[in-house]
Amino acid sequence: MVTDTDSSTDSRYTIQDRLRSWTQYVPGLAICAVAVTIAITVNRLLPGVSALIVAIVLGIALTNVVQLPDSVSPGITFAAKKLLRLGIVFLGLKLVISDIVSLGVPMLAVIVCIVVGGILGTVAIGRALKMRPAQVLLIACGFSICGAAAVAGVEGVTDSDEEDVVTAVALVVIFGTLMIPVIPLLGPLFGMNAETNGLWAGGAIHEIAQVVAAGGVIGSGALAVAVIVKLARVLMLAPVVAALSVRQRRAGIAQTADGKRPPIVPLFIIGFLAMIMLRSLVDLPSAVVEAGDLMQTALLAAAMFGLGCGVKVRNLIGVGIRPFVLAVGSTVWVATIAFVGVELTH
Repeated sequence: MVTDTDSSTDSRYTIQDRLRSWTQYVPGLAICAVAVTIAITVNRLLPGVSALIVAIVLGIALTNVVQLPDSVSPGITFAAKKLLRLGIVFLGLKLVISDIVSLGVPMLAVIVCIVVGGILGTVAIGRALKMRPAQVLLIACGFSICGAAAVAGVEGVTDSDEEDVVTAVALVVIFGTLMIPVIPLLGPLFGMNAETNGLWAGGAIHEIAQVVAAGGVIGSGALAVAVIVKLARVLMLAPVVAALSVRQRRAGIAQTADGKRPPIVPLFIIGFLAMIMLRSLVDLPSAVVEAGDLMQTALLAAAMFGLGCGVKVRNLIGVGIRPFVLAVGSTVWVATIAFVGVELTH
């Protein structure tokens, strides 16, 4: 017979156990918070410098210069996985369906070709290079859709490991950053005006922050169209994740820790779509939109710092030359599809 005293004791121990399980995240999350503060401050002082890129560079620098204690690992891992997905949810507040529709049917068709063709082409190159399918798929989606956010979204419906994720994110940062000066430089050489150069930037460059930087370099109104095209690519994250989830379920590969198959559409993707609908259907006060944007930036910056902490330079060198060859091929392929599409429709 369980007495009230026994029940109270069990309840107390349960609460203590829960508190103890949560306190393990505190040291790592505290470091992430400091990194986020630095990244956002740098972005405010230098608007052309992305807070997300600053955060991931901080993570890479810290983990390769300092031996981080084991106590920070749970919190950093939590940021890299859980906070990244929550950041993707708030990313939905950036998208307004009417803005994307305003691109017109031809350009929307081009965007679908960029994403689908980019993924299929990158996968084909990866097969030719005899790389692991899971690693190739992460790189393909990261380069074709929306960078690190796409890598995180796709990770949950593939059989990839931590090294695959870290490698894909590192390649997104390296090659997407290289594209910031390249696209504005090549556009005029190919006879593009500012608008078409902006459309090309939005269709070719990997991360939203990198697109913003390139659009700012091009100038003359290119930034607005570049961001809209990029956000339309971001919207493709939901159907791609759903399609890959169905593929994995049919193959019997993807399973959760308890042996159950994951949902066709992960919960964070549903939240992402819900935020898009909220922004598109409700006239939100500017203060709410700004708060959501800050939340999205903070969450994704924390996640980027966490992912950066997983990038050991010696390990990245150890992955060999093939991922870098794939990254070059994928970057050129996606940029070519985007260029041809923009030229044919404008």
